[in-house]
Amino acid sequence: MSHWYEELAPEADEEFRASAQARQASLTKPLGALGRLEDVAIQLSAIQRTLEPRVDKALIAVFAGDHGVTTEDVSAYPQSVTSEMVRNFASGGAAISVLAKALGVDFKVINVGTVYALEDLPNVLDMRVGAGTQNMCVTEAMTMEQCEEAMGVGRDIIDQAGDIDVFIGGEMGIGNSTSAAALAVAHTRLSATAMVGRGTGISDQMLAKKSAVVTRAMSRHLPHMKNGMEVLRRIGGYEINALAGAYIRAAQNGIAVLVDGYICTAAAMSAVRINPSIRPWLFFSHCSAEPGHSRLLNKMEAEPLLQLDMRLGEGSGAALALPIMQAACRLQKEMASFEQAGVSRGNN
Repeated sequence: MSHWYEELAPEADEEFRASAQARQASLTKPLGALGRLEDVAIQLSAIQRTLEPRVDKALIAVFAGDHGVTTEDVSAYPQSVTSEMVRNFASGGAAISVLAKALGVDFKVINVGTVYALEDLPNVLDMRVGAGTQNMCVTEAMTMEQCEEAMGVGRDIIDQAGDIDVFIGGEMGIGNSTSAAALAVAHTRLSATAMVGRGTGISDQMLAKKSAVVTRAMSRHLPHMKNGMEVLRRIGGYEINALAGAYIRAAQNGIAVLVDGYICTAAAMSAVRINPSIRPWLFFSHCSAEPGHSRLLNKMEAEPLLQLDMRLGEGSGAALALPIMQAACRLQKEMASFEQAGVSRGNN
């Protein structure tokens, strides 16, 4: 029986890619002078099948969930901070809330699995799958039913988003950088020490403990990770799985995805393992200060747009990169060609 998350996303159109490359070569600039901006516009042209790609209608959705692995003392903050930060998102005080408002982008928060139930909050949807995951060092993080339900939350957010052409996902969950590091180890088979970072700003002693925790979890689960869904079930998180589901559904619906930092990239790599056809729809916003992020990006052959030494999460880096994607589209569409401007070509 096939599942929704296995349905293929539309393929990139190589004829439009070639036409976009020709368009870039005709514009009044040295060949390749706009660097990565040209790459972004060309890739968007290929997947959107137009020489005038757009990423003007965006949705930013932050998924929140708690992690049982926090009982292993891997975070500088208590688990209650997840719920407290959801309230901060709702009141407009978080970084991503400020950025979404500044960009004029539709913004919502989805509670997929906080330990503590929350009161009704503005722009917060209660779609809790459970009261946090289980401790992945002791058992599977969740059942397969919970895994699929969490992914379905992400799918439903995309299906309900209306007419958008780019999706930015964010996350909030104390302990989720530990889960992301475990996912990174599962997908790259590199060591835990290569993939574990300071997350919320932990001490050297806690960093060593965090690496040991990921190593313990991987020794328990790695032999049983026969597919991408099993990886997410065993060591994922409700908010991470919702992100993976949203990424898959966005690509299936022909919506570009702008991936945020380390945790979102771990979710994106998990989504690609489940459904490789979505990869052309993923764009990567920045490389965070988490050491494992650059290694995960390399594994995905992904080139991020920004390097700002951020490690905040929430979708904040992706929000900052959105205007760059929009500029890439406008440059390809609105710049004059050599012929239009009456400018002589060089001998490139």
